[in-house]
Amino acid sequence: MPHTQIQTARCAALVGPYLSGKTSLLESLLSAAGATTRKGSVRDGNAVGDSSPEAKARQMSVEVNVASFEFLGERWSVLDCPGSVELACETQSALMVADVAVIVAEAVPEKAVLLAPLFKFLDDNRIPHLLFINKVDSLGDLRVRDVVQAYQAVSARKLVLREVPIREGGKITGFVDLVSERAWHFNPHKPSNLVQIPDSLKDREHEARQEMLEAVADYDDALLEKLLEDVAPDTQEVYDRLASELADDLIVPVFFGSAENDNGIRRLLKALRHEGPDVATSAERAGIPADATVAAQVFKTLNGSHAGKISLARVWRGTVNDGMTLGGERVSGVFRMMGHNQEKLSQAAAGEVVALGRLDKAATGDLLTDKGNAGRAALWPELPPPVFGLALHAQNRNDEVKLTAAIQKLVEEDPSLRLDQSTDTGELVLWGQGDIHLQIAMDRLRNKFNVSVKGVPPQVPYRESIRKGTAHHARYKRQTGGHGQFADIHVEVKPLPRGTGFQFEDGIVGGVVPRQFIPAVETGVRDYAVRGPLGFPVVDFAVKLTGGQFHAVDSSEMAFKTVARQAMTEALPACEPVLLEPILTVSIAVPSDFTSKVQRLVSGRRGQILGYDARPGWQGWDEVKAYLPQAEMHDLIVELRSLSLGVGTFTWSFERLQELTGKAADKAVEIRKETLAAQ
Repeated sequence: MPHTQIQTARCAALVGPYLSGKTSLLESLLSAAGATTRKGSVRDGNAVGDSSPEAKARQMSVEVNVASFEFLGERWSVLDCPGSVELACETQSALMVADVAVIVAEAVPEKAVLLAPLFKFLDDNRIPHLLFINKVDSLGDLRVRDVVQAYQAVSARKLVLREVPIREGGKITGFVDLVSERAWHFNPHKPSNLVQIPDSLKDREHEARQEMLEAVADYDDALLEKLLEDVAPDTQEVYDRLASELADDLIVPVFFGSAENDNGIRRLLKALRHEGPDVATSAERAGIPADATVAAQVFKTLNGSHAGKISLARVWRGTVNDGMTLGGERVSGVFRMMGHNQEKLSQAAAGEVVALGRLDKAATGDLLTDKGNAGRAALWPELPPPVFGLALHAQNRNDEVKLTAAIQKLVEEDPSLRLDQSTDTGELVLWGQGDIHLQIAMDRLRNKFNVSVKGVPPQVPYRESIRKGTAHHARYKRQTGGHGQFADIHVEVKPLPRGTGFQFEDGIVGGVVPRQFIPAVETGVRDYAVRGPLGFPVVDFAVKLTGGQFHAVDSSEMAFKTVARQAMTEALPACEPVLLEPILTVSIAVPSDFTSKVQRLVSGRRGQILGYDARPGWQGWDEVKAYLPQAEMHDLIVELRSLSLGVGTFTWSFERLQELTGKAADKAVEIRKETLAAQ
């Protein structure tokens, strides 16, 4: 077909579930374009992508990998994105700067649900995307159209089959392009051979082509009129409409092949070349200001142990020169990426994906222009809420000082990580999207920053309270030569309604305790309440100071603070201490087929189901709302994903404190005693 060569570089993102073959597809694309002399593989650990120690150890993508090549005179950047749902934030950031996304999916209808969140994100952000059904050599007797039908159930946009398979001996050996109506025979690891359309396939090809044209005509009245009048549209007109509707995210073209055997790869490349939108179209979709002469957007931040900070960015407009001021900072190096290898450039033109050196103030999502740093783009995706946490402890005590700084650099690289210093337990808790996510983070701490850590489940912030009140008299007297220490108080202790907190009341009459010592009594009570009879902070109780005595010489603030702690130590065990556990409100989102399993999951974790309803904006999904003890939350995401094919998720918020008794309470108290003894 005729093609007007696009002068600006373009960018495609490879996305899809774990094990769908994205990195293998990247290797095939690079090989087909002549960008590499030898095709690498994930299995052998020599792929252009997945070159980090963390990726090689797991044989999976753990971060966005950038590669660049030229194909038929046009420059392309490809972003190979992680497939793990735990690393979705990384993928979403890359998608925001891509012209087009290639969804890589296995030819397994049962796995269609895995694509639902991805299709939803692409459609919500109007990102053009096409579907590449990989591994069709293992399709067996299953028809491609059946696979497409299964994936259509999770896509709001119409999936438009662009080719039909040629089968020989029960295997797919080629395809017929439905626009050009030409057939090719697969030639593994080499370009496909042009062949005649088999006679047995002509009826199916005609039927499929008509379905494709009708799908395209849904958005083109002129084309629809031709079809109604049985007028065959011009081939170029069909190509133009396909390109236009892809750019507007109206349809999803579907191709198939085998990245492992390089089948269908060149057809995919040509589809991207002819139909993928250019950078100007994508910049308008991304809301890039038209008044910026030079504009680049950071989609990934890297902190090297020696190289310093590197910002991966898409150049939207103008030319970025080495040494220029961009985003209010001087660019110290412009690099074209090929995996972890860098090619130094003097400049990068619009459309290119490059690494920019030492922009210390730039963060992921920031739009950098010649006028300054505009900050995170308004259309940038929201960060996902944390669902899994680990308390981190440096294995070498000498590393504790640099641990926090190293984690902050990881959070800068991956904003879906979050570091909290727990005010309840004092622990340093790293939050993320799952166990794999945090294990990767800990490996990076060791590999990049030479800080070895161990992660353990965070302590549950239990509280304790009292069930009944009491009155108590306490006296503190000590004579050590010279001035001694003397304080005497009478207090009344009583429980308060749940959620009230702590109240202190001054009930002194007649000055039996001087005014200047009363605040010390309250301070002493508060100091004790940090660790009550069960070992946890005490809440929801009141203390009233009703009487006491003092000595003109020996009494002091310290003495009254001490006697207050002594009074609480003696009084609270008699007030029937009770353990309180935090209860959370949890909203669990899953495809409707898994709703009943989620209800059983909640019940098995001492949860209380509040009800469920359709998830707003998600066809075929439910939201189950429940109360769950925080003690049951640590590995909830692990089990939830296990029962929902990896796509289930949840949000949570604190609801209340609730009494806990029996074996669960005894176990919590025992663990607390062991923890305090070890400190």
